[in-house]
Amino acid sequence: MQGQGVVKGYAIGRAAIMSAAALEVVHYRIAEQDVEAECERLKKALATASGELQAMAVSLPDDAPRELGPLLTVHSLLLDDAALLQETCDLIINRHYNAEWALTTQGQLLAEQFSVMEDEYLRERGADIRQVIERVLRVLSGSTALLPSLEAGDAGDSLIVVARDISPADMLKLRGARFAAFLTDLGGPTSHTAIVARSMNVPAVVGLGHIRMLVRDGDILIADGFTGAVLVNPSELVLQEYRQRQAAYAGDRAELALLRDAPAVTLDGIQIKLEANIELPEEAVAALQAGADGIGLFRSEFLFMGRRDLPSEEEQYQAYASVVRTMAGRPVTIRTLDLGADKTLDGDVTVATNPALGLRAIRYCLANPELFATQLRALLRASLHGHVRILIPMISHMHEVRATKQAIEAACESLEASGVPFARNISLGAMVEIPAMAIAIEPFADALDFLSIGTNDLIQYTLAIDRGDSEVADLYDPMHPAVLRLIAHTINSAERAGIPVAVCGEIAGDSRVTRMLLGLGLTEFSMHPQQMLDVKKEVRLAHSNALRVKVASALNRAERIDLAALSN
Repeated sequence: MQGQGVVKGYAIGRAAIMSAAALEVVHYRIAEQDVEAECERLKKALATASGELQAMAVSLPDDAPRELGPLLTVHSLLLDDAALLQETCDLIINRHYNAEWALTTQGQLLAEQFSVMEDEYLRERGADIRQVIERVLRVLSGSTALLPSLEAGDAGDSLIVVARDISPADMLKLRGARFAAFLTDLGGPTSHTAIVARSMNVPAVVGLGHIRMLVRDGDILIADGFTGAVLVNPSELVLQEYRQRQAAYAGDRAELALLRDAPAVTLDGIQIKLEANIELPEEAVAALQAGADGIGLFRSEFLFMGRRDLPSEEEQYQAYASVVRTMAGRPVTIRTLDLGADKTLDGDVTVATNPALGLRAIRYCLANPELFATQLRALLRASLHGHVRILIPMISHMHEVRATKQAIEAACESLEASGVPFARNISLGAMVEIPAMAIAIEPFADALDFLSIGTNDLIQYTLAIDRGDSEVADLYDPMHPAVLRLIAHTINSAERAGIPVAVCGEIAGDSRVTRMLLGLGLTEFSMHPQQMLDVKKEVRLAHSNALRVKVASALNRAERIDLAALSN
């Protein structure tokens, strides 16, 4: 079976099937006189489910993955949202749906709203809605989640968890079990399964479709986190092959671990900065443990999602400051809110013909100056604790840069008037993710302190490919000569302007293209902490100036770059 590998590694073990509350529930209409009682039944179930999650969050054991606490909190906030209760009760009152029917109907509506979001991380937050609703359905039915049996297979066998999806609460219950990998029908690179599996360094394959229905408890499985392949009941010959791959990979990881404190310097003496992308403040610790030179991208959306109220300035300040203090003087690049036109923060849905091209990111922030000012004040205050850099997403016009600078100055004046301390010498940079900016990059490079190339959006905007659309996903090509020319042009322009430029998109963490990026002149990479040692190894084996000659020659001829040739 074929899915998407989101954590590298090989796993061999016996299947342990995790059941889930199906969203296919009994549908029936209730009598008028039973409406109030049905709403009350729903209210109690929501409260019970929320209470369970809050209890888990406050009693997390010391060895629990650090990501679980914030994820459990997000789920309890979703359950506490008054709108979820009210809008579901409206279905009970107006349509006489039973509670389960009303809840699944409302959940599907909310999940669909998330599914059309442009940002991949936000799009996958629709899974949060599905998971909390499944939890409430369990409460309504009086059942509990059926987790994998830890007795599956022989005593010495590892277990591979097979699930439709895995919620943060279920992840917590799996803590300490003998599992070798996670396999799920649903999910993507930023799903909770992927996030927690990375933190635990456990191989994971997601998006397998129907594996939970096709695999039985006790089946022998091979999970390939590199290719996303899953083999069911393979032959002994195939098992031997993968055991050898396992051993070789374990040896490679042990060797890579020795590079943690080694400098990222090419054979010809070029110093390369390797920074980390993080979603949550707690991930800064993992960045340090991986030897990161700083935080190249801290996405601030986690503070705004899964709630109806806006985070206060103080709440934002505490989150940003915690990362800055953890990084102890290393640069922390915080991206301002990157939310799309397809869903506003107060829960009101707006209709956009094409959300990817609508009121999102910096456009949204400039259209909501009070929201933007609150975030900027929090960022300025956090800069008092270390080196903070503000990163603005989706810039396409110089007037957006000027407006952002004016907003920052107004935030400075507001803090000064209130007597609140902050650091004024904060750096301002922009994401290069729109082709128009990459093509006409020179005035932006002159006006900003740094640039960060967001290759995920740059590729899809350049090629007119929605990377979330499975029907055209095969056309999404990071190695297209047009994309590489835009990246090269941006790097060269930044060099001439004397400002740093990084790549923070997915390709920065792909060690297969590290040498190609070095050949484009890149000296700053930002990636998930788990990818850092693989990239560092490639950096230390590369001759940067020789690579620049090879890559420039290929780009001048508009040829596809032969990655294998760059390794010779």
